[in-house]
Amino acid sequence: MINIALPKGRLGEKTYSMMAAAGFECPAILEKNRKLTFENKEKGVRYFWVKPSDVSIYVERGAADIGVCGKDILLEYEPDVYELLDLGIGKCRMCVAGPAEFFDEEEKTLKVATKFPKIASDYYGGMGRDIDLIHLNGSIEIAPLLGLSDVIVDIVETGSTLKENNLSVMSEVVPISARLICNKVSYQFKYDKIMAVRDGLKGVVSGDKAIETIRLEH
Repeated sequence: MINIALPKGRLGEKTYSMMAAAGFECPAILEKNRKLTFENKEKGVRYFWVKPSDVSIYVERGAADIGVCGKDILLEYEPDVYELLDLGIGKCRMCVAGPAEFFDEEEKTLKVATKFPKIASDYYGGMGRDIDLIHLNGSIEIAPLLGLSDVIVDIVETGSTLKENNLSVMSEVVPISARLICNKVSYQFKYDKIMAVRDGLKGVVSGDKAIETIRLEH
């Protein structure tokens, strides 16, 4: 059996739809129950739902053979896993945003609020920019409004939250999308099965196989 960690929420639902389209469906996952794991022995797959930010931990430590998580997680936490495929879903951008009237005076230390300290540090470090990094866990957009920071580094999807708080994108740090990741030991011992899943998903990503998005209970 291949153990597959799916992120809870819309990304996980889309991922499972792609898995099913690739030929790795699991009817048990569609049933309304409180099960935590779902198997299809005929297809040799076992699925389970986890918090999106925990997928890489389950995969890195071998509780899951493969899983799906955002590129932001891989960049921020650098889990010791293999990245097998860009699924082309969950697309967004990691951006620097700030008040429209803000002007960056480079001789001054820039105050940066973010949930992603490593990504922000790497970005500004590559520019040689001196920053005061402020690690927050939520409500990032309010930091510049209250004078806690000059700018923020955060994930931007539609940009509507930024606009509502009188902020705008100043620069793009990196594009983000969902990636198929694999445990390094599993890659050796379950190589053929894992490659079969990856290749099946490749066909879905390229449009060779139709996807029917399914709303799931989890």
